[in-house]
Amino acid sequence: MLDNLQTLWPAPPVDDGDAAHFCSTCVFGRLCLPDGYDKRALGELHCLIEHVGPFHAGDEIFRTGDAFSAIFSVRAGLVKTYVLDDKGREQVLGFYTPGELVGLNAIYPARYPCNAVAVDTVMLCRFSFPAMATLATRIPSIQETLFRLISKDIGTATLGKGDYSAEERLAAFLINWSERLSSRGFSARRFVLPMQRTDIANYLSLAPETVSRVIRRMTDDGLIAIDRREVELTDRAALEALATSLLRRA
Repeated sequence: MLDNLQTLWPAPPVDDGDAAHFCSTCVFGRLCLPDGYDKRALGELHCLIEHVGPFHAGDEIFRTGDAFSAIFSVRAGLVKTYVLDDKGREQVLGFYTPGELVGLNAIYPARYPCNAVAVDTVMLCRFSFPAMATLATRIPSIQETLFRLISKDIGTATLGKGDYSAEERLAAFLINWSERLSSRGFSARRFVLPMQRTDIANYLSLAPETVSRVIRRMTDDGLIAIDRREVELTDRAALEALATSLLRRA
């Protein structure tokens, strides 16, 4: 139905950067370069950036209660964060794609408040947070961006919360996912949902059967076309209208 999978979901990066250049997916590179800083000008930061991975599906990146010392930028793959309640039930908190940061919610407690696992094959950059805090005193845009990303993280986490219908929640999720991939050069209309449908349902506080029913209804109504994990937004305007209230909060 859709284009080749490789064109719809980020493949492992071919540009890992070098001593003077940032990786193509690096959020900090996009900040530093306009201010005239390359890796050579930030030698002490470069020494504290560590490429880690690959992590394979199910591998842990960090666990609830681990001491916080670093944030992670996703280079390839998908990371899921979640918590377990006292009965061992999982609550999905979020999904992170290439160019996004994982671990920002650990800054205040100084311990990771959730678990992070690889959904598929994941490659990461590990940034020492103390080093980032020092760097932010030299490049104010880094501090501003960290605050913005923290705020965005909080907003996105509200997509499954509140008195909203299943249609509103799923529409908001699809539009949000589309915009996140689009900001990194991928299609906003056609894309892959690499996570399990049960994880989407969990994240949106819905039953898996409800998500399946809403997907069928959206397909029948011509809002989306779906083939396994490949999705096409065939009536984006209608989806945005459904999602308006939730997207205003995110």
